[in-house]
Amino acid sequence: MKMKQNDSNLPVKSPEAEKEVIRLQVYLAHAGVASRRASEEVIASGRVKVNGIVVTEMGAKVSVHDKIEVDGKLIGLEENKRYILLNKPEGCVCSSNDEKGRQIAGDLLKEKYSERLYNVGRLDMFSRGIIFYTNDGDFAAKLSHPSSEIEKEYIVVSTQDIPDALPENFRKGIRIDNIFYRAKIVEKINERKCRIVLLEGKNREIRNVFEYYNIPIRSLTRVRIGNVNLDQLPPGESRELSASEVASLLSLCSKNSSVGKFDKVVKGRKTPVNKKIKD
Repeated sequence: MKMKQNDSNLPVKSPEAEKEVIRLQVYLAHAGVASRRASEEVIASGRVKVNGIVVTEMGAKVSVHDKIEVDGKLIGLEENKRYILLNKPEGCVCSSNDEKGRQIAGDLLKEKYSERLYNVGRLDMFSRGIIFYTNDGDFAAKLSHPSSEIEKEYIVVSTQDIPDALPENFRKGIRIDNIFYRAKIVEKINERKCRIVLLEGKNREIRNVFEYYNIPIRSLTRVRIGNVNLDQLPPGESRELSASEVASLLSLCSKNSSVGKFDKVVKGRKTPVNKKIKD
């Protein structure tokens, strides 16, 4: 493949090849390397070669005829799309590799699935429960986008009684270290157990709120994402999502994204006081 005669390291494509090219980060996502956003980081770090040439720019376009390598390993587009639910046990990290040598949650899937799978979202090392793995970049991007507002339900068990102020303020919204946290639902099941439903889910959101109230967490389990429940799946075990579950999750993403866009339009619209916006 020829290179442009400038400082760019983007490959030059012929007019015929341009008809079948896609962006490199999209290719990596479809090949099961990582989500599109994470694939951009992989590219920027210099880990990707196209036909033997390191490519670090986001504008690079490739086709199935090109030789794509990540960390020296040849990759290709996955023919079979996988959508996996893993009940992540405590002690595992949600990353492709770990410098500290901790167990990687994705490794629990390698005996059952030959495809390159990556996690959609994260759970911290000490949390357990539902996490999705896939090699479908579009699916991962839609579920991970903030506008999707997919419900994520957690069961939290503490070592001390949970004060009434915690669920009340968490529902209203609370600012901790200049970060605003707000849950959709917070219900006490008993004095040391509660159910929490988040829409966005910032990093360590539930743990940070409990730490703010000096309430140690004994266990934190994600039991539902959208319409998909953990049910009785044992820790460390996995199952494939059904076609209807995948379709329902994508439908929720599209629905919530559309509502979000409508809300922004309505909020920015100058509407006369005596004129209501029709439903």
